[in-house]
Amino acid sequence: MDGMKSPATAPVLILLGPPGAGKGTQARILEEKFGLVQLSTGDLLRAAVSAGTEAGKRAKAVMEAGDLVSDEIVIAILRDRLAEPDCAKGVILDGFPRTTVQAEALDTLLAESGQQINAAISLEVDDAEMVTRISGRFTCGTCGEGYHDTFKAPEKAGVCDKCGGTEMKRRADDNAETVASRLEAYHAQTAPLITYYGDKGALQRIPAMGAIDEISAELAKVVAKATA
Repeated sequence: MDGMKSPATAPVLILLGPPGAGKGTQARILEEKFGLVQLSTGDLLRAAVSAGTEAGKRAKAVMEAGDLVSDEIVIAILRDRLAEPDCAKGVILDGFPRTTVQAEALDTLLAESGQQINAAISLEVDDAEMVTRISGRFTCGTCGEGYHDTFKAPEKAGVCDKCGGTEMKRRADDNAETVASRLEAYHAQTAPLITYYGDKGALQRIPAMGAIDEISAELAKVVAKATA
């Protein structure tokens, strides 16, 4: 054996966590370490629309009409993507499922190829600290270097350490009220998923308020076990 898994047994992991919890960063680290492929709903939709697949054409028509893409179309796009060769070593789903209805549809899809969810990993955060973390973020408008009012202020106020730029930008939705609202919505939406995967014995909780390397080390332990 060369260590490769056949598509029918390729591990499928789900990364759960609110905006700002570091899902994207951690998914990229896991991709590199384990050879997994990160699949985010937004990227999948854009790629399918760009490629002009059948499901992509349906998604494009819905989005152009200003409507939300249905679960059925998302599942169809995900089915196409999972069949591609680079997914043979396993995937990390980021941003899907968001509801138990989607989770059930995903289980049905995976069952078609003899797969199942190996682990649903919840990045656990402290809401109050998350509001502080996200609402203090800003970037250099010239080079994109990231800063924070509390944790990483430029050495000279208003001047980028990296390129010397003086135009700093903040996302309009990176304010305390919006962040608190997003966290509340996330918990309301995701709580049923925590129960769903907990009942299946697939849920793993990882504290996600520490250093990136500490969190990735704990994640790696879970992933190594799930993909063994």
